[in-house]
Amino acid sequence: MFVPQNILVWIIVGGGAGLLAGVLIKGTGFGILGDIVVGIVGALLGGFLMTLLGHAAFTGFNLWSFVVSFLGAVILLAIARMFNSGRRSLRTSA
Repeated sequence: MFVPQNILVWIIVGGGAGLLAGVLIKGTGFGILGDIVVGIVGALLGGFLMTLLGHAAFTGFNLWSFVVSFLGAVILLAIARMFNSGRRSLRTSA
């Protein structure tokens, strides 16, 4: 069932996870706002991956939901920064 409060919790948890993941995954940055957005999308990715593995993805505002969001954000930030750093190195070498 769709509950609007769940969206707000996803944004808060995903944003916090994105900030923490941004500190952990260093490199060419997206800035604070970019890390928050990638964290929110990463939270959705983490929830999707946990659902595929048969685990509870998002159970509310608690530690498990934060861990799932954080793992998704780390994966997504690592991939995004890998592609972003590749573009910058191509621009500077030309």
